[in-house]
Amino acid sequence: MNIINIGTDIIECGRIARMIERHGEQFLQRVFTASEIAYCQSHRSSIERFAGRFAAKEAILKTLGTGWRHGISWLDMEVQNQKTGRPIVGLGGPTREQAERVGIQGIQISISHCRTHATAFALAVDVGTIAELSVEPLE
Repeated sequence: MNIINIGTDIIECGRIARMIERHGEQFLQRVFTASEIAYCQSHRSSIERFAGRFAAKEAILKTLGTGWRHGISWLDMEVQNQKTGRPIVGLGGPTREQAERVGIQGIQISISHCRTHATAFALAVDVGTIAELSVEPLE
Protein backbone atom coordinates (compact mmCIF):
# COMPACT_ATOMS: atom_id res chain seq x y z
CA MET A 1 0.00 0.00 0.00
CA ASN A 2 1.37 3.39 -1.00
CA ILE A 3 0.04 6.71 0.18
CA ILE A 4 -1.00 8.86 -2.79
CA ASN A 5 -2.11 11.94 -0.89
CA ILE A 6 -3.66 13.20 2.34
CA GLY A 7 -6.33 15.74 3.14
CA THR A 8 -7.68 17.29 6.30
CA ASP A 9 -10.35 19.83 7.14
CA ILE A 10 -11.92 21.48 10.15
CA ILE A 11 -15.17 23.45 10.24
CA GLU A 12 -17.22 25.27 12.84
CA CYS A 13 -20.52 23.50 13.44
CA GLY A 14 -22.18 26.91 13.73
CA ARG A 15 -21.28 27.65 10.11
CA ILE A 16 -23.14 24.55 8.94
CA ALA A 17 -26.07 25.38 11.23
CA ARG A 18 -26.30 28.87 9.69
CA MET A 19 -26.20 27.42 6.15
CA ILE A 20 -29.00 25.00 7.00
CA GLU A 21 -30.99 27.78 8.68
CA ARG A 22 -30.58 30.15 5.71
CA HIS A 23 -30.90 27.70 2.83
CA GLY A 24 -32.61 24.64 4.32
CA GLU A 25 -33.20 21.69 2.01
CA GLN A 26 -31.56 23.47 -0.92
CA PHE A 27 -28.20 23.48 0.93
CA LEU A 28 -28.61 19.93 2.20
CA GLN A 29 -29.50 18.53 -1.22
CA ARG A 30 -26.65 20.39 -2.93
CA VAL A 31 -23.97 19.09 -0.53
CA PHE A 32 -25.22 15.77 0.87
CA THR A 33 -26.65 12.60 -0.67
CA ALA A 34 -30.07 11.37 0.42
CA SER A 35 -28.53 8.64 2.57
CA GLU A 36 -26.17 11.15 4.24
CA ILE A 37 -29.11 13.44 5.02
CA ALA A 38 -31.11 10.54 6.45
CA TYR A 39 -28.15 9.40 8.56
CA CYS A 40 -27.43 12.86 9.98
CA GLN A 41 -31.09 13.66 10.65
CA SER A 42 -31.53 10.36 12.51
CA HIS A 43 -29.20 11.60 15.27
CA ARG A 44 -29.92 14.14 17.98
CA SER A 45 -26.64 15.91 17.17
CA SER A 46 -27.45 16.26 13.46
CA ILE A 47 -25.58 19.55 12.99
CA GLU A 48 -22.34 17.98 14.23
CA ARG A 49 -22.91 15.01 11.92
CA PHE A 50 -23.54 17.28 8.91
CA ALA A 51 -20.42 19.28 9.79
CA GLY A 52 -18.38 16.08 10.05
CA ARG A 53 -19.48 14.92 6.63
CA PHE A 54 -18.85 18.38 5.18
CA ALA A 55 -15.30 18.29 6.59
CA ALA A 56 -14.87 14.74 5.26
CA LYS A 57 -15.84 15.79 1.75
CA GLU A 58 -13.42 18.73 1.90
CA ALA A 59 -10.65 16.36 3.08
CA ILE A 60 -11.47 13.90 0.26
CA LEU A 61 -11.38 16.75 -2.25
CA LYS A 62 -7.89 17.67 -1.01
CA THR A 63 -6.66 14.12 -1.63
CA LEU A 64 -7.70 14.48 -5.28
CA GLY A 65 -5.58 17.61 -5.66
CA THR A 66 -7.88 19.30 -8.16
CA GLY A 67 -10.14 21.64 -6.28
CA TRP A 68 -13.54 21.86 -7.97
CA ARG A 69 -12.20 21.43 -11.52
CA HIS A 70 -12.96 18.47 -13.82
CA GLY A 71 -16.68 18.45 -12.97
CA ILE A 72 -16.19 17.33 -9.36
CA SER A 73 -19.38 17.59 -7.33
CA TRP A 74 -20.35 17.36 -3.66
CA LEU A 75 -22.82 14.63 -4.56
CA ASP A 76 -20.15 12.48 -6.22
CA MET A 77 -18.67 11.89 -2.75
CA GLU A 78 -20.58 9.97 -0.11
CA VAL A 79 -19.58 9.07 3.41
CA GLN A 80 -21.32 5.88 4.43
CA ASN A 81 -21.07 3.94 7.68
CA GLN A 82 -20.37 0.28 8.11
CA LYS A 83 -22.48 -1.58 10.68
CA THR A 84 -19.68 -1.00 13.19
CA GLY A 85 -20.02 2.77 12.67
CA ARG A 86 -16.73 3.02 10.79
CA PRO A 87 -17.03 5.66 8.03
CA ILE A 88 -16.21 4.61 4.48
CA VAL A 89 -16.01 6.60 1.25
CA GLY A 90 -18.01 6.07 -1.92
CA LEU A 91 -17.13 7.99 -5.07
CA GLY A 92 -18.97 8.35 -8.34
CA GLY A 93 -18.95 10.27 -11.61
CA PRO A 94 -16.12 12.69 -12.38
CA THR A 95 -14.87 12.50 -8.79
CA ARG A 96 -14.27 8.76 -9.11
CA GLU A 97 -12.69 9.26 -12.54
CA GLN A 98 -10.27 11.84 -11.11
CA ALA A 99 -9.36 9.50 -8.26
CA GLU A 100 -8.59 6.74 -10.75
CA ARG A 101 -6.57 9.16 -12.94
CA VAL A 102 -4.22 9.98 -10.06
CA GLY A 103 -3.96 6.35 -8.97
CA ILE A 104 -6.22 6.42 -5.92
CA GLN A 105 -7.81 3.03 -5.30
CA GLY A 106 -9.04 3.65 -1.78
CA ILE A 107 -9.65 6.45 0.68
CA GLN A 108 -9.56 5.94 4.42
CA ILE A 109 -11.46 8.57 6.38
CA SER A 110 -11.60 9.57 10.03
CA ILE A 111 -14.16 12.05 11.36
CA SER A 112 -14.39 13.69 14.78
CA HIS A 113 -16.75 16.31 16.11
CA CYS A 114 -17.82 18.09 19.24
CA ARG A 115 -20.45 20.73 19.88
CA THR A 116 -18.42 23.50 18.22
CA HIS A 117 -16.17 21.92 15.57
CA ALA A 118 -15.91 18.96 13.23
CA THR A 119 -12.74 17.67 11.64
CA ALA A 120 -11.84 14.97 9.15
CA PHE A 121 -8.69 13.36 7.85
CA ALA A 122 -8.52 11.45 4.55
CA LEU A 123 -5.75 9.15 3.40
CA ALA A 124 -5.73 8.21 -0.29
CA VAL A 125 -3.88 5.00 -1.13
CA ASP A 126 -3.20 2.90 -4.19
CA VAL A 127 -3.78 -0.73 -3.10
CA GLY A 128 -4.62 -3.09 -0.29
CA THR A 129 -7.13 -1.03 1.63
CA ILE A 130 -10.24 -2.11 3.45
CA ALA A 131 -12.39 0.65 1.97
CA GLU A 132 -11.69 0.55 -1.75
CA LEU A 133 -13.48 2.79 -4.22
CA SER A 134 -15.46 -0.21 -5.42
CA VAL A 135 -17.37 -0.23 -2.13
CA GLU A 136 -20.87 0.80 -3.16
CA PRO A 137 -19.87 3.49 -5.65
CA LEU A 138 -22.38 6.24 -6.29
CA GLU A 139 -24.41 5.91 -9.44
